[in-house]
Amino acid sequence: MALGPPSTSPRASTTIRELLSGGDLSYSFEFFPPKTDQGEVQLWRAIRELEPLAPTFVSVTYGAGGSTRDRTVRIIGRIAADTTLTPVAHLTCVGHSRAELRSVIGAYADAGVRNILALRGDPEGGPGMPWVRHPEGFDHADELVSLVRELGDFCVGVAAFPEGHPEAVSLDADAEFLARKATSGADFAVTQFFFDADDYFALLERADRFACEIPIIPGIMPVTNVKQIQRFAALSGAAFPTDLADRLMAVEDDPAAVRAIGVEVATDLCLKLLAGGAPGLHFYTLNRSTATREIYANVAGAPRSRGVS
Repeated sequence: MALGPPSTSPRASTTIRELLSGGDLSYSFEFFPPKTDQGEVQLWRAIRELEPLAPTFVSVTYGAGGSTRDRTVRIIGRIAADTTLTPVAHLTCVGHSRAELRSVIGAYADAGVRNILALRGDPEGGPGMPWVRHPEGFDHADELVSLVRELGDFCVGVAAFPEGHPEAVSLDADAEFLARKATSGADFAVTQFFFDADDYFALLERADRFACEIPIIPGIMPVTNVKQIQRFAALSGAAFPTDLADRLMAVEDDPAAVRAIGVEVATDLCLKLLAGGAPGLHFYTLNRSTATREIYANVAGAPRSRGVS
């Protein structure tokens, strides 16, 4: 797999652990690997438009097997080599043996990437389908966390779920598993997107009961497309607020109005999270920069309580 020369950027080799330790607010952006060359042009446009904001890090999602996986590794390598950004590479257990996972981790290391978001991933049949472990792979993300830490000086992030993982038997069981991932070596967590700040703060309380002390960064997905967000919410198990759905459906034929509501609602959520002490904000960009830049402009410099870590 051709990656080009290892990164020489000092930002690429900086760990998220180091960046979060200073206590400054973290702002980060997530992208997905496009399936077409045209989509990749759009992705790089978004990356270049967001780069001047100097985010703490950017991440790229991962699809097991085939061109999606290869694009992820290639894009992460290019971000590390050709931008001023600190990249976080996603990695999932889906469809991979331990040997294949080691190979991908090695490819990330060769590209100069030191930060990996270790995820179990959705079942190959899609959300809601039974999980089937690769015969020589892993069942749970904590196993992948341990593997990544064994293979080098990596900083490892994991997922957290304010409304609970769809497969969790209870919210407490979900928080207990987050604590297991921290014990296995996770340095930080990024949450699934959500719409109610209280869900995030309740997650922090549950995590604290299980002595999980890693920073938990809330994930924000601006609503810019009604049907798309409803589909994502259904797949992730996130509750889509009825009042927000009503507002959006009333203007669904007016894309500018939809985006304006999405920016307003996301800004309000971000301000509540920062006021409550969240360590930062992680934006699911959907490879678009406009809404994210607007929200960032609205919240940058907002006061943050020091009551939550």
